Amino acid sequence: MPVTLSTHAVEESTYIITAAFTDEDDNAVSPNTLTWTLTDTGGNVINDRQAENVDSPSSSEDIVLSGDDLQITGDSDNGRRILTVEATYDSNAGSDLPLKDSCKFQIDDLLVIS
Repeated sequence: MPVTLSTHAVEESTYIITAAFTDEDDNAVSPNTLTWTLTDTGGNVINDRQAENVDSPSSSEDIVLSGDDLQITGDSDNGRRILTVEATYDSNAGSDLPLKDSCKFQIDDLLVIS
């Protein structure tokens, strides 16, 4: 089930999401493979961030979003984003087991003051 993050991102700033991975026994596990994708709530990929590969993933990875990753794309953009991670891991239950999860977060639109 997707997690909704309580801390909002600020438009075109920097936002770090930490993904921690555990096996079926709740033990920390380093994935064999790890990718992530950033979309809006309509499923549109943001800033070409689709299937971004993480080399040599560990049991906890910081995914850094910044600049155009956190842009508001127009008047119809509600600023809601979904970060989806997909991984494979090994455990006592088997090898190359699939893992997929996502989190939702909100981008706060900066108001221009002139």
